[in-house]
This record gives sequence, structure tokens and C-alpha cells, in this order.
Amino acid sequence: MPIFLARVLARLSLLGTWWTPVLVFALVFLTSWPLMALAEPAGSEIVAPGNYWWYFVVTASTVGYGDLYPETAAGHVVGAYVIAGGIATLTTVFARFASTLERAKGRRMRGAVTVDMSGHIVLLGYTPGRTEQMVDELTADGSCRIVLCTWDEVQTHPMPEREVTFVRGDLTDDKVLLRAGVHRAYSVLVDARDDNEALAVAITADHVAHGAHLVVALRDVSRVRQLRYVRDTLRCVQWHSPYMITEELRDPGIAEVYTQLMTHGDAETYSVRLPESLGPVLVDRCQLSLGRRCGATLLAARTGDELLVNPGWRTELPPGSVLYYVASRRLTPDELATALRAEG
Repeated sequence: MPIFLARVLARLSLLGTWWTPVLVFALVFLTSWPLMALAEPAGSEIVAPGNYWWYFVVTASTVGYGDLYPETAAGHVVGAYVIAGGIATLTTVFARFASTLERAKGRRMRGAVTVDMSGHIVLLGYTPGRTEQMVDELTADGSCRIVLCTWDEVQTHPMPEREVTFVRGDLTDDKVLLRAGVHRAYSVLVDARDDNEALAVAITADHVAHGAHLVVALRDVSRVRQLRYVRDTLRCVQWHSPYMITEELRDPGIAEVYTQLMTHGDAETYSVRLPESLGPVLVDRCQLSLGRRCGATLLAARTGDELLVNPGWRTELPPGSVLYYVASRRLTPDELATALRAEG
């Protein structure tokens, strides 16, 4: 009987499916029951329909509670057959499970997976070191899920130690971008090897993306006009500013805010020193005075060697502190002092 079981198992293993252990388990059950009925004396409790299934499960799983057991030598042989069948079934299940895990890991490492998520960030393109830096910044607070989609030349997952899903293929093929979940993404970054490639990939990404915020990293910002033909809402950020790129991916529109702050226009950044005559001043007093009297917004303050960005309103600023603010024009120390005194 064990030889017969081994042959059957060898044939079933050729099927290469999860049905193999099921068929082995069913075969052993259906053959062992009548054999046990022949081996045991008439009226034996072990072969009763309400008992044998329990005996079979307990014995095949090698648990062996001992509440039911064969009494004859032939019954012991059948019991050994049940044990062998159970071990063969469990071995097949574990082997199949391990094989499935190994195949899944291989597909993950080769970038052959299809992303099943939404609201994530997709990075189209890979540059060693630079991409890792952006991934670390995006995942610093643990709230971003990242999909890295690269050209076929990146043959294995470049950052398997990070929680990043890897997809590989032609970035100008909409099927590849669909596998990366671009159509369900929150933000998509085109980080190509050159600006011409960036334009080609951006066209495909715009075709696939449904409402995703599309960001393109450019080496030559004069190419922005060409990319505007792809989509009016597309954002272009200079390639050499990875931090600004990650900020734009997480908070759409913030790159434009930075650009406006660094460009001459209606609102610019200035600094002014607190007059010594005022003595210590609380930040909330500065905020109210600048906002109500001067139409300005306090960004930061420097107290000696310490820079306080977005300082707390109850922070006390010593005399001579430097205030950094956004306004339509530069304020003089006298204007600041007048505004602060007016607020009391």
C-alpha cells in the first residue's frame, strides 16, 4: 500500500496544482475506511461513520489523541497507511506553499507584479542614489506608499529592503504604467534620463492617469512650454531639486509657492531687526502687528545663533532678533516699531 501511495503521489505531483494534496487526502480516506472495516472486528467503534472521520483526521495529522485506535495487527497496518498519507499530504502542502512564496518573491524582484492599490505615489524612472533619497523623504512619516517603475535595463529590484513595489518595463507603454497603478495614483513623477525622454513618458502618463497629480523633473526649465501642451495642470520642477520634487508630490502646488517666493512679484521675502527699544516681544504680537498693520506674514525669527522657523506664538523674542516675513514691500525698523506699539 505505501508503494501504491508513492506512485499515486508522484503522478499527482505532475499536475502542479493545489489539488494534489486534496486528491491525496481524499484517496487515502476513501481507501483506508473499507480496509479498516475489513481489518477490525465486527461492531468496532473506529469504523462507525460518526467516528472514522475523526480518527482519520487525528491520525493523518499525526496528533494522535488515542481516544480511537485499531485493535488488530491488520488495523495497525491500515493506521500506518493513514499516517503515511497524512505526512505525504502535509509535505505536499508545505512544498507547494514554499514554492508559491518563492515565485511571488521572484516576481517582486523582477518587477513582474501588477499593483493593486490606489492613492499611492508612482516614480517613473530610476537614478541610483537620487531615487533612494526621494523615497526616504517620501516615506519619512510612514504615510506614503511608493511604486517604482523603471525601464527594463534595471533587471532586479534596486531597493528591496525598502517598502517599495517594483514594476519594470517600457515607460512609454501604457500597459506597463497600468501595471504600476498610474491610473489610480495620487501623484506621478516622471524622472527620466533626459528631457526628451521626459516628454515622451509624460505623454503616456497623462494618457493613463485619471486625475493624478503629474510632476515632471526637468533639467532645462525652458522646456516647460512644450510640456504645457500635454496638460495645463502638469507641474515641472528642476531635476536638481529632489527635495522640492518630493514636496510637490506630497502636496500639489507647493513648488509653485516656492517659485513665487523666490521670484520678484507681489509678495517677496524680507527681513527686519526688532528695535532694541521695544524690549522682549512675543511672537503672537509680531504676527498680529505684521498682519493687521503691514499686510505681512511672519515666517521665521533668528535669536542669536538659533533660527526659529514657524515659531510658536508664545515664544519670546529678545531685542535685536531678526524677523523674516513675506510682504509686498520691505518694512523699516521704525515702521515695525510703530506697528508693534499700536498693538500694545
